[in-house]
Amino acid sequence: MQLLNNWRIIILLCLTLGLAPFLPEPHIWGKLKWIVGGAEGMQAADWFDVLLHGFPFILLLRLLIVKLFPSKKN
Repeated sequence: MQLLNNWRIIILLCLTLGLAPFLPEPHIWGKLKWIVGGAEGMQAADWFDVLLHGFPFILLLRLLIVKLFPSKKN
């Protein structure tokens, strides 16, 4: 659980896996533009690619939500 709450690790994942390859544009950005454009011609591998490169950003969003809305269990 410590790993999922480590800002440094998640930011590093976003900057590396999330954005790689960087040129000519970040891979996830190209896939998101493709989806917004209607996702015409996307194969299963392309959707897996979106999931793989988007997962660090999902972790970052999760961490932001956990930090902004702390649990009231304690």
